[in-house]
Amino acid sequence: MSGWTCIITIQRINVTKFRSDLLIIGTGFAAFSLIKEIDVTRYNVIIVSPRNHFLFTPLLPSTTVGTVEFRSIIEPIRTARQGITFHQGYCVRIDSENSVAYCEGKFKRTPFEVPYDKLVIAVGAKCNTFGIPGVEEHAKFLKEITDAHSIRHQIIQCFERASKPNRPVQDFDWLLHFVVVGGGPTGVEFAAEVDDFLRQDLSKWFPELMPYVKITLLEAQEDILSAFDASLSAYTTRHFARQHIRVRTNAAVKEVQPDAVVLENDEVIPFGLLVWSTGNGPTTVVANSGLSLDHGRLQVDDNFLVAQTENIYAAGDCAVITDNPLPPTAQVAQQQGTHLAKILNKALDDTTAGPFKYKHRGMMAYIGHRKALVDTKNVQGKGFGTWLFWRSAYLTKLMSWKNKTLVLSDWIRTFFFGRDISQF
Repeated sequence: MSGWTCIITIQRINVTKFRSDLLIIGTGFAAFSLIKEIDVTRYNVIIVSPRNHFLFTPLLPSTTVGTVEFRSIIEPIRTARQGITFHQGYCVRIDSENSVAYCEGKFKRTPFEVPYDKLVIAVGAKCNTFGIPGVEEHAKFLKEITDAHSIRHQIIQCFERASKPNRPVQDFDWLLHFVVVGGGPTGVEFAAEVDDFLRQDLSKWFPELMPYVKITLLEAQEDILSAFDASLSAYTTRHFARQHIRVRTNAAVKEVQPDAVVLENDEVIPFGLLVWSTGNGPTTVVANSGLSLDHGRLQVDDNFLVAQTENIYAAGDCAVITDNPLPPTAQVAQQQGTHLAKILNKALDDTTAGPFKYKHRGMMAYIGHRKALVDTKNVQGKGFGTWLFWRSAYLTKLMSWKNKTLVLSDWIRTFFFGRDISQF
């Protein structure tokens, strides 16, 4: 038996020795799509990320109110693919000259180094606060599953606090006012989900508070959903008005206080919950990478090679293709990750996969009350039928059958039994 053990060990050492070390930083759409397609028999794949799961972000707003449960839209990285190595931690510095990434563990910040032959940076982006005072301290963001949990906790907390005996009525003006800053898809979908939660669930258990509840959507530009067709943007504004969601355009924020937003015109808007969804900014590792940046995103060519490097690639929200910028969306990142896997796999055979060509499949957004929008090159859809299409489309796009089953069961549960109003 010892002889067999020796042979197996030698074989494993030889296989590992002749595999290129591919370090992937991140676990978002680009990274996850790459992990699914990369040839692990020829690459020694090492992943570093503070998040040990993939998150299906298009359904993240649904988890803030319990339409979909948190674990239904996440998939553990370790179980996503056989033959990979995962380290939970942060990449704090990249030494491109010596091909070493300097990292720290997530919990005790223990330093460790990861040498690489090829590096893929797919760390996504963080919420852009534009340097506005008070945003980091007093606003909620919606990027991670922990953000969704925090928002859900605070929504329930606002109602529990408001229902306290002898609570002054004037407190309801701020305590039951839910403010969203940012009129893009995430902000609009979150406002829609909160409105559904209020009307379909909380109204049953807090009927005396409903006359005081308000939802306000603040957008600095002239229109919400500016990336969509103008007719769909206008339809959403009218729909929100019917649902008593107040849309304030040309409303730029200059300061956030502990319980109020201050606009550029000095108007003060009190809130019980503020969700900030105003676009993307660079993560710390990208900002401090010393690599070529374009408005906070890594400059790459159409093969995702970072400018002025030979073995560093970048994809997803943290990267921008020079002369062909694409929006930082999930479908862009997913297509980029898949194509980058083809590039890396073929590179081992000294062949090429060809430059990346994005195929736009349209945009979708949920706007509440079982209505949604779809905007493609040839079709613009809205209403109940579009909502059914929106659900079926995202159900098919979920990465695993487990997640598809969980999300479908969540939708069925919500339809028959409503959303859970427990606070935990």
